[in-house]
Amino acid sequence: MIPRRNPFPADRFARLIDWLYPPRCRACRERIRGSDSEYFCVPCRGRIRLIQPPLCTICGRPFPDASGGDHRCGACLARPPRFSRARAWACYPREETDRAPLREVLHRFKYGRKIALGKPLGRLMALGCAGFLAQYASDLIVPVPLHPRRLRWRGFNQSVVLARQVSRVYAVPLDPFALRRVKETPPQTQLSEEERRRNVRGAFAVREGAELEGRRVLLIDDVYTSGATVNECARALLRAGAEEVCVLTLARTV
Repeated sequence: MIPRRNPFPADRFARLIDWLYPPRCRACRERIRGSDSEYFCVPCRGRIRLIQPPLCTICGRPFPDASGGDHRCGACLARPPRFSRARAWACYPREETDRAPLREVLHRFKYGRKIALGKPLGRLMALGCAGFLAQYASDLIVPVPLHPRRLRWRGFNQSVVLARQVSRVYAVPLDPFALRRVKETPPQTQLSEEERRRNVRGAFAVREGAELEGRRVLLIDDVYTSGATVNECARALLRAGAEEVCVLTLARTV
């Protein structure tokens, strides 16, 4: 049987969609050329600092001196975290600046309730960290939970939205309810690292009936700052029988 030729190939269809609905940069809203999978225009993408080696082999912090190899940072040597490894796609600027496209898009996603931004951001995280995810293959994805009161106020959990994209890209099961936030804590923004650790101590618990025994868990959050939150989540998951916990975030402060 001779296969029927498609009178309207996929590439022509994609070009038509781009012509009808021109893809826009998620940060500056300028038109971007080619496939919408790029998500950021060239100037904005150039202002996003991707995480590059050399890195801390545990928390993934990039070192300023690019001449050396990967090794443990001082913080991980002094206080080893409960998770095995953590990686992020890009750096997150600590200070407010109009030249920080990723910060702007993340703020619109989280606080502006632009849930649609979760898909491109989640895919950037998933594809940008493909090497890490292949090396430390997990069999369950768990997002960092919000306290029910915060969830009602925001309307969605940004970590669940990001985790759903990673789950789809790699076909790894997602359990958005494995962890619960059982203690409402004040925002961590203005706290020191030690205060952050105390702030989240005992804030998370594993849902009764969650199947974690012997599982290699990939814990997902949007931004890694001090690591206190994901470390406390990892503590709860390991106590419940998880074999290993690795951490993936879209961005991290440096």
